[in-house]
Amino acid sequence: MKNSNTLNAKAVKELNAKTKFALTGTPIENSLSELWSIFDFLMPGYLFSYKKFKEEYEMPIVRDQNEETMNKLRMLIEPFILRRTKKEVLTELPDKIITVLNNEMEEEQEKVYLSYLAEAQNELQEQINTVGFEKSQIQILALLTRLRQICCHPSLFLENYKGESSKLIQCIELVKEMVESGHKILLFSTYTAMFEIIEKELKKENITYFKLTGQTKVSDRIGLVDEFNQNPDVKVFLISLKAGGTGLNLTGADMVIHYDPWWNLSAENQATDRAYRIGQKNNVQVYKLITKNSIEEKIYELQQKKAKLIDDVLDTKTSFISKLSKEDIMKLFE
Repeated sequence: MKNSNTLNAKAVKELNAKTKFALTGTPIENSLSELWSIFDFLMPGYLFSYKKFKEEYEMPIVRDQNEETMNKLRMLIEPFILRRTKKEVLTELPDKIITVLNNEMEEEQEKVYLSYLAEAQNELQEQINTVGFEKSQIQILALLTRLRQICCHPSLFLENYKGESSKLIQCIELVKEMVESGHKILLFSTYTAMFEIIEKELKKENITYFKLTGQTKVSDRIGLVDEFNQNPDVKVFLISLKAGGTGLNLTGADMVIHYDPWWNLSAENQATDRAYRIGQKNNVQVYKLITKNSIEEKIYELQQKKAKLIDDVLDTKTSFISKLSKEDIMKLFE
C-alpha cells in the first residue's frame, strides 16, 4: 500500500470507513512518497495531491535538506502518528551494540577494483551520452554490483583471480575469535555465492555451520532454526539477507555480522533483529564490515544520510534509501 501506483493500494483506498488505522514497522522505507500514500489512505487530501506534496515537501527535504520544510511536514503528521520503539515496548531486551569494522583491500584486489572502477566510469558516461540517464538504470546497477562484488571477493565473477580478499580474512578472524569466546553468530550477505567461499574457510577451521538461502525449503527452515538455537556445537548460521530478513527467531545467537552493506538499511535492521527480539537474554553485538576507499563506504555514508533525514522527519530510527538521484549515482563512481 505504500506504493500508491499498485492495484493493491488503489483497491484499499476505495474502502469506506468512519475510522482508519495503518500499522507499519517501516513508515518510510524507500522514499517519502510512501508516507504520502499511507496518509492518502488514512486522510485523503490531508497531504494534498502527490504532485503538490512532491513539489512542496519531498523535493525540498530530500534534495535540498530544507530544515524549515522538514519541520513543517513533521508538524503536519506528528498528531496522527503513535510511535513505539522496540526498546519502549520490550523493556527487558538487553543492549544492541553496532560496530563498523573497516578493512583495506589487498594489493591485487585493489588493482582489480581500480581497473573496474575506471572501466565503469567510462562505460557509464558513454551509456548516459547515448541513451540518457533514465534509460541507463540496468547498466548502472550491473556496474555497481561488480564493484560491490570485488569488495567481497573478486573471485565472485573473476574465475582466474588467485589473490586474497581483505574482507574475507577479516571476517574469518572475527568468527574464529568469537567462536573461541563461546559466541554463536548470524552471518548475513547479499551474495549467496559468497557463502561458498566462506564455507571453505569455515571447514578449514573446523567450525560447524548451517546455511539458509532462498533455495532452502520452507519445511527445512524450522528444523535448522531450532537446531541452531539449541545445539551449542553449531556456531555459525550463514543467511542470505533477502531470504532471512523476516520470520526467523534466532535468539540462540548473540552476534551478527553483515558481510556487505545493502542499499536499504531497514533490510539490514530486520535481519539483525532475527537475533535481537523477544527471548534474547544476552547483549547482541553487531558488526558491519566495510571496505575502505570503495563503493561500500559510499553506500554506508548514504545510509547514514538517509537515516538522519528519516529521524528528523518521523522521529523514527527506521531509515531508508530514497530513489537515487543522478548526483547520488555519479558520486558512487567517484
